[in-house]
Amino acid sequence: MKGLILAAPSSGAGKTTLTLALLRHLARQGLKVRGAKSGPDYIDPRFHEAACGTPSLNLDAWAMASARIAQLASADPADLLVIEGAMGLFDGAPPEGRGAVADLARQLGLPVVLVVDAGRMAQSIAPLVAGFANHDPQVCIAGVILNRTGSARHVAMLRKALAPLGLPVLGTLPRRADLALPSRHLGLVQAEETGDLSAFLDRAADALSEGTPGDAPFDTDTLRALARPLPDAPEAPLLPPPAQTIAVARDAAFAFAYPHQLRHWQAMGATLSFFSPLADDPVPDADFAFLPGGYPELHAGRLAANSTTLDSLRRHASTKPLYGECGGYMLLGETLTDAEGTTHRMAGLLPLDTSFATRRLHLGYRTLTTTQAPFAGSWAGHEFHYATTLRAEGTPLFQARDAEGTPLPPMGLIRGHAMGSFAHLIDRR
Repeated sequence: MKGLILAAPSSGAGKTTLTLALLRHLARQGLKVRGAKSGPDYIDPRFHEAACGTPSLNLDAWAMASARIAQLASADPADLLVIEGAMGLFDGAPPEGRGAVADLARQLGLPVVLVVDAGRMAQSIAPLVAGFANHDPQVCIAGVILNRTGSARHVAMLRKALAPLGLPVLGTLPRRADLALPSRHLGLVQAEETGDLSAFLDRAADALSEGTPGDAPFDTDTLRALARPLPDAPEAPLLPPPAQTIAVARDAAFAFAYPHQLRHWQAMGATLSFFSPLADDPVPDADFAFLPGGYPELHAGRLAANSTTLDSLRRHASTKPLYGECGGYMLLGETLTDAEGTTHRMAGLLPLDTSFATRRLHLGYRTLTTTQAPFAGSWAGHEFHYATTLRAEGTPLFQARDAEGTPLPPMGLIRGHAMGSFAHLIDRR
């Protein structure tokens, strides 16, 4: 299987729209194409799946060992793997930028196609692209895609400026108001909540395929020729399941579960059953319950009124373990205050009060250690939320360090069989 990476000089260059347009364009040509996302992003991979009809996943060069990355990248054979970068190509965790998209390029030996927002530049594009192409000899910039282009005259200036660099300009995606996706505080509005998503994907694919009016159409043949084979995947142990039967919350409020974790649990013989707290489903009979992150703050009133779910969470936790990450952790607390300042009663399984009325960004990689089964040991994780902790009392779940190894206050809580934290676990250390 071959692959390539779409990256950009910075955030906001339009990588996601371009990636979706490309995935839909290639899928319509009959290719089996897969998407992947660099770093800890739950939302974009679901858009990838909608665009091309095949599962997408996360490849995290900070949180995952090289063997894990290679294992996941080659797990589902396809004609082409298209990895969407995060932030700028060389942007990663402090202090040296570890975990950047460039790390994935080095580890997998894949070429990078640079997505450049050309909307506010002309000849200046040449030194920008040249700087990225020459910055690191281990990171191969193999081609360029021009995003948010204007007229054919604009594109001609861009192409002429780039010609001396010898890098192929694969195509352009013109600037259009109908190629913007709605967003909220944690990123794009989720794929399952986006109306007329298929129509959007078709519009984006058409715009990429046709290119800027008066310019050449997208060069699919050259793009495919640039792709390189993925490396052989060494053996990497699967993540063991926390139990053999696991109930997993899954709906628009609790959608942030890493696919590789759930697939590993199933591959090791665990049976997963899903339920929707938003639909007031009871927790299925299982030895362990998992509440992933998501957007409970947008549905706090509805969740507070769903007595069937809340009562079943309490019954489950009376005899069996239950674990919540980020949004799931908030549901396990006693109260959640929404953005309007209204306080709602949650499951009351942890001595925790959280609020979205006063937002504060918490963002970064975490190294987490606990003696608590089934997570005993050390984990690489990530924290990304705006909720504020008003009260957290009792026994913490994790000892924590940031990406630079600096100790942080303990994270999470455990009381009885209930446990959770704001961190998302990604892989074992």
